[in-house]
Amino acid sequence: MKIGVYPGSFDPATYGHLDIIKRASQLVDYLIVGVLNNVRKKPLLTVEERIKLLQDITEDLDNVSVEAFSGLLVDFVKEKNANIIIRGLRAVTDFEYELQMAQVNQSLDKNIETIFLATSVQYSFLSSSLVKEIAKFGGNVDSLVPQKVSDYMKKKYI
Repeated sequence: MKIGVYPGSFDPATYGHLDIIKRASQLVDYLIVGVLNNVRKKPLLTVEERIKLLQDITEDLDNVSVEAFSGLLVDFVKEKNANIIIRGLRAVTDFEYELQMAQVNQSLDKNIETIFLATSVQYSFLSSSLVKEIAKFGGNVDSLVPQKVSDYMKKKYI
């Protein structure tokens, strides 16, 4: 069984994230969306909020689950009996960082492969930071995030 992990902070999940999740779920038998709990960052949404929103927007994908993790990604991947990491790429700048991370992860565990998926063109400009900034100043994020996320963001900022 091919088990993949798509890690990220997902603060909040965007249409770009959902696009990668849907496409990755077709490449593996089982996909775990790993929500990073980075204690050094101050996210807008709690880990629990991010997990719930991701579960809501992926509820129609039978081979996808959502779990929190902290620490090294390779440790989480091994713990889940996975050997594939899925990463999305928006631009060349993403590639430089992601290539370095993939090489580090493979040096930590030679059995773990990283697969890069190019973000669909319509989402190439999207980032969670951009969504948070727009929402913070009362802008409409409906075209940037799934409706359940947009509704939640509106409540969060009102």
